Amino acid sequence: MALKRMDNVGIVVDDLPATIEFFRELGLELEGRATIEGDWAERVTGLRHMRVEIAMMRTPDGHSRLEISRFLTPPAVADHLNAPVNALGYLRIMFAEEDIDDTLARLRLHGAELVGELAQYADKYRLCYVRGPEGILIGLAEQIG
Repeated sequence: MALKRMDNVGIVVDDLPATIEFFRELGLELEGRATIEGDWAERVTGLRHMRVEIAMMRTPDGHSRLEISRFLTPPAVADHLNAPVNALGYLRIMFAEEDIDDTLARLRLHGAELVGELAQYADKYRLCYVRGPEGILIGLAEQIG
C-alpha cells in the first residue's frame, strides 16, 4: 500500500503558549490541546515516564497540521535553538504567504527576527527565514509576478 498522506510535523518547545500564539499569527488554527502519557505513549516513543503537553494546529487550507509538544517528563534534550540553516536534522517549515511584509510585521510583535534578509528569487518569489519563539526556524515565501 502506498503512503496515504503526511499527517503532521512535530516540534518540541519549552513555552507552549507563546509558540501557539506565534503560529496563530501565521494563520494556523488550534485544533486542540491534550496531555499525553501512559504505557502506550511510552511504548511508541521509547521514553519511560513520559508526560507531554501537545497542541495540534491546522493550516487554513486544512491540509497540513503542526504538533507542538512540551515535555514535562523526561525533560527535553539537545539544543538546536541556534542551529544554522545547514544543520543536520529538522531544518524548517516553509509557509506560502500572500503578503510577506505584513506577515513579517505581525511576527516581529511576537519576537520573530530575520535570519538573513528578505530576498527575491528571479521574478517568481520573495523569500526569507525567520526565527520565532525558542529559535524555531520557519521560511516564508510570497509568489510574485
